[in-house]
Amino acid sequence: MKINANTSGTRTIEVSEPQLRIIQKYSLLDRIANSTGVIDEESLNKLRLTVRSLIASQTMASKELLDICPILYHEDMKALGLKNLIKCYSEWIVNKEATGTVEETETNE
Repeated sequence: MKINANTSGTRTIEVSEPQLRIIQKYSLLDRIANSTGVIDEESLNKLRLTVRSLIASQTMASKELLDICPILYHEDMKALGLKNLIKCYSEWIVNKEATGTVEETETNE
C-alpha cells in the first residue's frame, strides 16, 4: 500500500501489511493525536520517540520494531504522511474485520 506524503500526491511512502501488523501489535497509533485531535509534527515526533523507547527497552522485539522505522523516518514523512498512515491503518483494520482475518495482538506477549 502507498500513502501520500504531500498534498499533490507526488511523494508516496510504501507501507506493507507486516508493518501494519506491527503497528497493531504495539498499538502505536493509539492516542497519537494531541488533545484537540490534531495530527501535527509534534504527533510524529511523539510516535518516533515511542518507537525509539520501545526498541531500547525490548531486546527481543527490537528487530520487529526496526521494521517500521523506514516509514517513520522516511525523508518525506511529515504530519500529512502520518495522517494518511493513520487512515491507511484504519482502512486495513476495517478490511481485516470485514473478512474475519484480524489476528489477535495479545498472543505471544
